[in-house]
Amino acid sequence: MSLSPDQLDPHVWTESVARDYDRSSAAMYDPAVLDPTVRFLADQARGGRAAEFAIGTGRVALPLSAEGLDVAGIEFSQPMVDELRRKDGGANMDVVVGDMASATLPGEFALVYLVYNAITCLLSQAAQAQCVENAARHLQPGGALVMEVFVPPLQGVLPGEAYKPFHISDDHLGIDEFDTVNQLLVSHHYSFSDGSASRFDSPHRYVWPSELDLMAHYAGLTLAERWADWDRTPFTADSRSHVSVWRKP
Repeated sequence: MSLSPDQLDPHVWTESVARDYDRSSAAMYDPAVLDPTVRFLADQARGGRAAEFAIGTGRVALPLSAEGLDVAGIEFSQPMVDELRRKDGGANMDVVVGDMASATLPGEFALVYLVYNAITCLLSQAAQAQCVENAARHLQPGGALVMEVFVPPLQGVLPGEAYKPFHISDDHLGIDEFDTVNQLLVSHHYSFSDGSASRFDSPHRYVWPSELDLMAHYAGLTLAERWADWDRTPFTADSRSHVSVWRKP
């Protein structure tokens, strides 16, 4: 089996998906998840301007702005931006609709951040590297690039295996489809409600922490911190995700 970036549709963030995004991602709005995220990012911004790449519906940007930071963003999906605009504080937020690998926000920033695996929505190594370079261009000297990314879950995938369940509940079934040759996966989400079912396929290019370090190096950034989560749990070989900070000299 082989998945090609040309075969995968990156334009999955449609109006219907955007409308349901906050409900389907309700667990990410839990204060136990969101509060440490906002605290960590506010610490890294050091009172300066912040830019979110893949700002979405504003899950992180709006509470970060409520902390007193000037927050702007880039978002590929107009429907996601429309949802952001409907929320308190979202109507006047500076958001550019475009590709986070190349779109530009005016001015310089103390912080650029990508959360919830956003970098993996770019389906090639070249696009991911361009995104890191774009982030570096937005940073002022001493500024930080912060990413929250899952560690590729290949330890639990048997040789020759292509599918692995990642979530099973009464109303949701999640199955990842892997292509280890092209470093791609598609997360298949099956949701059940009121006797009906729906399916949402989310394509990703998984990326290793060391691979991101190399991209950051070529963009002129240096790794400053790496944690397993926003609470600064030490990153180990068993960590399922990482929160990494690279700084511009």
